[in-house]
Amino acid sequence: MSAPNTQQIKDFLVEKIVKNYSGFFDKGTADLLAQIKREKISHPVVYIGMGTCGLIAGSDKTFRAAEKYFEENKVDAELVKVGCLGLCSAEPLMDVQLPGKTRISFQHVTEEKVEDLLNAVFHHTVMSENAIGQYRFHSHEEWPGLGYIEQLPFFALQRRNVLRNTGNISPFNINDYLANGGYRSLFKTVLNYTAEKVCEIIDQSELRGRGGGGYPTGKKWSVALNTGSDQKYLICNADESDPGAFMDRTLLEGDPHRVIEGIAIAAYAIGANKAYIYLRSEYKQSLSILQNALQQAKEYGFLGENIFGSGVNLNILIHQGAGAFICGEETALIASLEGGRGIPHEKPPYPAEKGLFGHPTIVNNVETLANIPAILENGPLWFKSIGKKGSTGTKVFSLTGKGVNSGTIEIPMGIKISDIVNSIAGGVKDGKKLKAVQLGGPSGVCIPLKDMETEIGFDSLQVIGASLGLGGLIILDEDTCMVNLCRYFMEFLQKESCGKCIPCREGTKRMLEILDSTIRRPKEEGSHDTLERFKGVVQLETLAEVIRDTSLCGLGQNAPNPVLSSLKWFREEYEEHIFDRKCQAGVCHDLRTYFIDPELCTGCNVCQKKCPENAIIGSVKMPHFIIESKCTGCGICFDSCKFSAIYFK
Repeated sequence: MSAPNTQQIKDFLVEKIVKNYSGFFDKGTADLLAQIKREKISHPVVYIGMGTCGLIAGSDKTFRAAEKYFEENKVDAELVKVGCLGLCSAEPLMDVQLPGKTRISFQHVTEEKVEDLLNAVFHHTVMSENAIGQYRFHSHEEWPGLGYIEQLPFFALQRRNVLRNTGNISPFNINDYLANGGYRSLFKTVLNYTAEKVCEIIDQSELRGRGGGGYPTGKKWSVALNTGSDQKYLICNADESDPGAFMDRTLLEGDPHRVIEGIAIAAYAIGANKAYIYLRSEYKQSLSILQNALQQAKEYGFLGENIFGSGVNLNILIHQGAGAFICGEETALIASLEGGRGIPHEKPPYPAEKGLFGHPTIVNNVETLANIPAILENGPLWFKSIGKKGSTGTKVFSLTGKGVNSGTIEIPMGIKISDIVNSIAGGVKDGKKLKAVQLGGPSGVCIPLKDMETEIGFDSLQVIGASLGLGGLIILDEDTCMVNLCRYFMEFLQKESCGKCIPCREGTKRMLEILDSTIRRPKEEGSHDTLERFKGVVQLETLAEVIRDTSLCGLGQNAPNPVLSSLKWFREEYEEHIFDRKCQAGVCHDLRTYFIDPELCTGCNVCQKKCPENAIIGSVKMPHFIIESKCTGCGICFDSCKFSAIYFK
């Protein structure tokens, strides 16, 4: 029997998997599906992670090296580009699957390692220093002595529902998504459920928005559905603007059709025939993948006119944002989408009642919409069985900072912060001590060690004054300066303020000025200056309360959070900066005090020549000395010393 052509595969997937899926197939049908899913292969298949994190690590060079290897060795093999598996710190990642054998995953596969690694695998040998695990599949022969990938500490506590396809299937091929059950929920929805029923199902699941506020999604949809209008809109907020957050990017680059299917179901539920994806303009790779996915969805009949013959119409457009942090707020996003300046507006009326061009509009973020297909597939009770009361389902996080492992993770609600740090992140790297966890992006809070046993959830985090935010989680070690970190966040928020309301515009500016004076040593300092600086820090708390209570939108209302939380739990660091003019972590350059170790100094005179303040004295070939009163802490001497004789405290 000849291999099926592209049209035959398309017809098979749409008819058998999307429209008539039963879960039980005859042998011929099951074999064909296994071939499309690459569970049954006749030649080697190599998967290479080509998400943004992988490309930064050099996966494009790894891909070309693999291509060259197969060409030179005349190996009949398939190379598949996949998204990010989530373990970004292990990139470039490359998986190899031989006929009849389980798929095995390798980490840090740079271009120079490709040849040796493939030679070893083709001779049924595993390079143990690069292998991280094999995928479990009952009918395939296992690699001896190698654990399963889901048993790795990084994956063991995760519950990958939204991320189940990322890193496993090709985001460039709609057939991969269809073979794994894609668009089945959309077909089931438009032909079996009314819009009211879909809103009811989502409400019963208790899904809350993953964009920060945590508002019940089903209730939000019902408002738009029940608001009379001749036109309604659905907007997918993909303007992921938090520093260090990349959850949306991982989803869009690894499983774009899941997001598109979620958008289509949500649009049907509110009665919208037009949807927008408001995409961060810097996400060039996401844009390319989304454009390709939308075109494929139209060609297969999942978008456009009369979807599945149901009379339902939907057109999805991509709008590139200008990269403004404020446009993550829904009313500012809508203003930008309308062609105006991205500034927030007072609520009510809420966008669900009066939004884009004055019509009812629902704004959901990428993760919220990516949850929808699975809820419609498995039912609301399935979703409620995951997580905890009031916080059902899973949550995707960007795990960054000083952990051993970093990347994108998906955990069930209710897991403890300490479990994320100690198990998934693998603890703090380089044997350093954990200092705190920063949660919620630039307007989030610093969580101290005493609250590490707090469970992840909307309500449980509120008890300690924190919130989920978009899902950025930064691990901070003992070398982190909390004052400098808060100054960084405040500088970001001050620059990103739209300037519409005075409390946010002027208040964040004043807070930044106070923090600037705290981390810098003035050249000349009178006796009263220390007191003035201390009064400034006291003002921070008063300023914060005013900004929080009187700002128009969430940016201003939450802007003081990093400063307030760090003042509460790490006040001694502020006092140290103010009174002692020292930074224990050594991060604040202007507060460093430099010294020369006489046993290591060779008297080369380089530091003395380069010092702009003439603060270094000493004779040639004799140990030098730094005059502390003249030293401004610029660090030029430290950078120029070749003998590591200069150190700072």
